[in-house]
Amino acid sequence: VQLVESGGGLVQAGGSLRLSCAASGVSGRTFSSYSMGWFRQAPGKEREIVADISWSGGVNYYAHYVDSVKGRFTISRDNAKNTVYLQMNSLKPEDTAVYYCAAANRRQLVPPDYWGQGTQVTVSS
Repeated sequence: VQLVESGGGLVQAGGSLRLSCAASGVSGRTFSSYSMGWFRQAPGKEREIVADISWSGGVNYYAHYVDSVKGRFTISRDNAKNTVYLQMNSLKPEDTAVYYCAAANRRQLVPPDYWGQGTQVTVSS
C-alpha cells in the first residue's frame, strides 16, 4: 500500500488548508475497512497523532481528534477514491509541522502499517 499526501503549503494564521492522502495498492472494498489518519511532527518534537477515522461496522465510521485541533480540523474519507482528507481551519503557528498520512489494516490506527512521505504545513503569524 502506498500513501501519497498533497495539499500542504504556507498559510497565514487564521487561514485554511486541506490535505489529501491517496492510497494505492489496495482495493476500494478493502480500503473502506482501513483505519486512516494524520500525524504531524514539528521540529524538535515527537510525532503526534492529529486525527484518525476508523470503520466501526456497517457504513459507520468514527473520528477522533487530538484536543489541540478539536473544532478546527475535520477528517473525512472518500472510499470510492481511496482518499482521506484533513480540512484544517483557523490555523495557528503551532500547527506548523510535517503532516504524515497513515493507514492500518484493522479498526485501530496505532500503530500504523503504512506511512506517507509527509507534506509540510507552515503557518505564519
